[in-house]
Amino acid sequence: MDAAPDDTAAFDRLLADRQHEQYVLTLFVSGMSPRSTAALRSLKALCEEFLKGRYTLEVIDIYERPDVVATHSIIASPTLLRLQPLPVRRLIGDLTDRAIVMRTLELN
Repeated sequence: MDAAPDDTAAFDRLLADRQHEQYVLTLFVSGMSPRSTAALRSLKALCEEFLKGRYTLEVIDIYERPDVVATHSIIASPTLLRLQPLPVRRLIGDLTDRAIVMRTLELN
């Protein structure tokens, strides 16, 4: 069954809007450990490749900002939160697997 022209146009508008969405990301790390550094480097590379000019990334050291950690119920690091676009997404652990990070950020 073919989609009605209005349905196709609405879908096309949704896709176009999605390509202009702003992403608000927060990465929780534990100091500048090798794991934290690798997570940050990997995330920045992915964002620059797929979200250039459309993202903000805040990096929070869990040791320096326990108040923010409690607010977001962070239990491990590294933890990535995608706060925008909604719904909020959370990825805990290794951020070097691009496929998993892209799926979490809904970039694929």
